[in-house]
Amino acid sequence: MTDCAASPSSDAVSAIGACSSCYGEPSGITRIYRLYREEGLAVRKRRNRRKAVGSRAPILVEAVPNARWSLDFVHDQMEGGRRFRVLNIVDDVTRECLASVPDTSISGLRVVRELSALVARRGKPGMIVSDNGTELTSTAVLKWAQDHCMQWHYIAPSKPMQNGYVESFNGRMRDELLNETVFTSLPQARAVIAAWVADYNTTRPHSALGYQTPAAHAAKLKAMGQALRPSGAPIPAPLPIPRQTA
Repeated sequence: MTDCAASPSSDAVSAIGACSSCYGEPSGITRIYRLYREEGLAVRKRRNRRKAVGSRAPILVEAVPNARWSLDFVHDQMEGGRRFRVLNIVDDVTRECLASVPDTSISGLRVVRELSALVARRGKPGMIVSDNGTELTSTAVLKWAQDHCMQWHYIAPSKPMQNGYVESFNGRMRDELLNETVFTSLPQARAVIAAWVADYNTTRPHSALGYQTPAAHAAKLKAMGQALRPSGAPIPAPLPIPRQTA
């Protein structure tokens, strides 16, 4: 039984059953499975990686710039086969791509540096949303969020549509840019991606924004906030987002 269990098979119990039949000792699957467990031959299962704890309740977001940012990664490779990834940061209200950072390796410390630079340039967001990826649940990111009193929401595992805005942006980048471009080097990838992001933010109309560009919509919301709020006008309605379930 031990020799059969050591065979490179994904179903060792079936392999043992076949071996026992060959040796003239056919056994039922239940008996084989019991002996298999008693002999300690079962393949050890990997323990689930510890997930960051976050709120699972639906989130209402005020329709103003910087109300909520979303983070996620998208991957591609260069002509020579070297892989790289892109950290995308999106404003969920204005749909602007605030940062698109290509590199061969992006650690939690790099995520923190990019977020710090973005906050210094644009201001602090009301909330940041991300999945439970290793870089985004690293000690560096958790400490940065705590030190800056940042509300960081982790979506439920295997629920990517809880981070639907950046997932949609990633899909568009994949279809329109990454799948259509041959990248020869990292500097070239950075230049091409930066040009595409600038066109996305300032030139291309977005159907969800009433066919305004993200930059124009952001400017409109900012002007509305400056002009209407001092006069006692009502706060814009919350941004509708997909219902989040655990």
